[in-house]
Amino acid sequence: MATEPILAALDLEVPRPRSLSRPSVLVDYWSLTKPEINFLIAITTAAGFWMASPGYFSHFPWASLFNTLVGTMFVSSGAATLNQLIELHFDAQMRRTARRPLATGRIQPFSALWFGISLSVFGATYLALATTRLASLLSILTLLGYLFVYTPLKRKTPLCTLLGAVPGAAPPLIGWAAAGGSLTADAWVLFAIVFFWQFPHFMAIASMYREDYWRAGYLVLPARDRKDRFVTWQSLLPALGLFVVAIVPALRGQSGIVYFAGALVLGGVFLYYSTHFALQRSVAHARQLLFASIVYLPVLFALLVLDKK
Repeated sequence: MATEPILAALDLEVPRPRSLSRPSVLVDYWSLTKPEINFLIAITTAAGFWMASPGYFSHFPWASLFNTLVGTMFVSSGAATLNQLIELHFDAQMRRTARRPLATGRIQPFSALWFGISLSVFGATYLALATTRLASLLSILTLLGYLFVYTPLKRKTPLCTLLGAVPGAAPPLIGWAAAGGSLTADAWVLFAIVFFWQFPHFMAIASMYREDYWRAGYLVLPARDRKDRFVTWQSLLPALGLFVVAIVPALRGQSGIVYFAGALVLGGVFLYYSTHFALQRSVAHARQLLFASIVYLPVLFALLVLDKK
């Protein structure tokens, strides 16, 4: 997902006691996979699979769902590892990421390279063999877009968020393709939900850690004279778009009144925090928006799954 680690909102990079300052090798490799991001990827992938499947609880293809999640998580973990390898020297310059295993030298670049490649190849191959070729192809395109489009553009242009939101919104498509073998208009509605959600989410993170990004040379926000306008539009317009597109599953008959009501409430709350942040642009409002975004997506997709028609 083309976002920074979600747990950045908790500001967990704080000094630890000396006895706890050196995690085990297994913990270091686990952290390379960015499990906090994989959590949301798993939710959105599972939601796409669930909505594309004809059965419900009693006749649901649970084994296929499991295979889809395994393959997707391996590809996502590989992408996260390779992303940190590409950004190794820049992570070392940022307070929030300076303690990562690669940045501190606890894991060597060569080891991370083979770890990331192995995870990615295994995941894409597993998807092709255990689900569908389309799901595997989508996972490969997502990985390539994340590593070779979004990642380098973060040091080139603030438009990286726009291009990075495309691979970031792909997990529901992977789940849908794994279950149905093709992509329909309903699949692209789920894609649009995650696509619009990413902009306020990332604007909150970029604002909270703007000094860190600036220190490492990331151009995720424009120059100061254009930054405020950029943040305002990147927060408000996508939040409005999200409010509209999130009710489309109910209008298309994919879900019922429970989801429709929940989407309106969640969308209204998310729009409220996006508006406050766009108008105030303070760290406190950015943190509130980030937490709202973290709650919004899994709750919305949970309602969608539970109220499936």
